[in-house]
Amino acid sequence: MKKLAIIGSGALGIQVAWHALSTGEYCIAGFFDDSKSEGSAVGNYQILGAIDSVESAFEHSVFDCLFIAIGYNHMTVRSELFQRFYPRIPFATIIHPTSFVDPSASIGTGSILYPGCIVDMNVSIGNNVLLNLNCTVAHDTSIGNHCFLSPSVSLAGFVQIASNVVLGIGSIVIDSIIISENIRTGAGAVVTKSIQDKGLYVGIPAKKIK
Repeated sequence: MKKLAIIGSGALGIQVAWHALSTGEYCIAGFFDDSKSEGSAVGNYQILGAIDSVESAFEHSVFDCLFIAIGYNHMTVRSELFQRFYPRIPFATIIHPTSFVDPSASIGTGSILYPGCIVDMNVSIGNNVLLNLNCTVAHDTSIGNHCFLSPSVSLAGFVQIASNVVLGIGSIVIDSIIISENIRTGAGAVVTKSIQDKGLYVGIPAKKIK
């Protein structure tokens, strides 16, 4: 069983720890968090130190693998931290046992699938990606690095999602759509045309509002 350390001890970090335990592959070494004191407790786990102490802790075998649990409001920080520590430190890939991943699909390192996700044939998911509850990714779709999919997002076949994309809860993307980098969709958005311009898209069909 691998000792997992998590960057971020907020609600998302606690969720990641819970789902990681359910796989039976990890035990939780603790959290790294700049906002809390080393040695303090978060639930049943300890704050191992600030983020600057990650490499030293790894060298001293405090943990075996790392995960970034920083949410969609801090996407730049998520990607920067991953790039800072990868590949010098191993990252965990966490797949909840209730999720289905087709054998032909690939899931990148540092990514997580929450309960109830479905990843179909020939899907490619990049590094440092979060799929929240009940996301569905249909055949031949690709998701780039550092993306964040909220609960119940549905991607049809042959969709291409670039890096640093956030899809809001219940978003739907129809087949053969391309979504470029640094784009967000609001809750319930339905994407019917490819999107290139950075910004927030909402509605049915999804339109840019800012």
